[in-house]
Amino acid sequence: MPESAAAPASAQERESQPLRRRLLRIAVWLVGLLLLHVLLQLIGVDIRGWLGELWESMKEISLGYIVLGCLLQGMQTVLTALGWYGILRYAYPGGTTFMPVLTAYAVGVALNNVVPANLGTAVTLVMFTGIVAGATFAGVIAGYVVQKIFYLVVGTLIYLYLFSQVAGSFEFQFGNEKDAIANHPVLVTAIVAGSLFLVALLLRIFWRKVKELWKQAKKGAAILGDLGAYVKLVLLPQLGGYVAKVGVIVVFLAAYGIPVTFGSVMSVLGSNQLANLLSLTPGGVGVNQAFNTFALDAYTDSTTAAAYSTAQQLVTTAFNIGFAIVLVCIVFGWRGGSALVRSSYSDAKVKATEMKESRGNMLGGENDEAASS
Repeated sequence: MPESAAAPASAQERESQPLRRRLLRIAVWLVGLLLLHVLLQLIGVDIRGWLGELWESMKEISLGYIVLGCLLQGMQTVLTALGWYGILRYAYPGGTTFMPVLTAYAVGVALNNVVPANLGTAVTLVMFTGIVAGATFAGVIAGYVVQKIFYLVVGTLIYLYLFSQVAGSFEFQFGNEKDAIANHPVLVTAIVAGSLFLVALLLRIFWRKVKELWKQAKKGAAILGDLGAYVKLVLLPQLGGYVAKVGVIVVFLAAYGIPVTFGSVMSVLGSNQLANLLSLTPGGVGVNQAFNTFALDAYTDSTTAAAYSTAQQLVTTAFNIGFAIVLVCIVFGWRGGSALVRSSYSDAKVKATEMKESRGNMLGGENDEAASS
């Protein structure tokens, strides 16, 4: 065969190779998704039922609300991750870039929707120790404390507002008679006193441990020594992310015709915070709906409130999972990214167990001291 005939044939073969690789990659993705579906079904996750509920919820509202809600949800994730990046970049200069931090944070957000007890957050922290050069778990934990300052302040302000508006916001149902908390000053006083006692007890129990941890973790919280850097690199992005979070609530409230007022938005924010504190289910499923329905009692009927809460949770969960998968594939590649997530998930479960045992030991020690005194 002449060389001139062989050359075009080899060139054509080379051109067909990328197409084959793309088709093979698509086939691998399809098989992987099928295996994931089978695995979820085997461990008791009703993925078909979940997709059915998602579809039914999406049909109840217009596509525009869904798209806008997803955009705001993505903005919240990106800006919150930017605040995390500010903490880590200041503590470990040159240790990482923004995209790996965003990916690790997005993975944690997605996992918190499908695993119980906020284990996704622990996965994010473990991933940070793997992707940030020089980072230690103690340092990342200290950074987590810094990251939570803004949310602690905002959450406290929300609770103070709800308590100040308690007569019109949160009411308890006793039999057939509806009594406002404002008409039960003894109950309110007991709740406040109990909360203060709990805070004091926790501080006493954990203060020594916190001091020891702080000695090891000063580097992770180094940005607190530079107020200007903290405001610019952490606080402002977090503020933007929180505004986006409020925007998601506003969009879905409007989608279901629920009055969008300062009170209704604060009620949802407050009920979501309580649900996150008290829930052990993946993503707070069920608990969020109960709290949201209770919080919106003054603004809409229980059926509409439950539909709103369910739709918002299903749509944002679907977006969070899809967003995290795309980022993992782009930033780490599917093989390396999936391996990183799996190993981080395993380490996170170990860390969570160790921390639980440590808290139990400290509580036992405190009880022994109290008994001896």
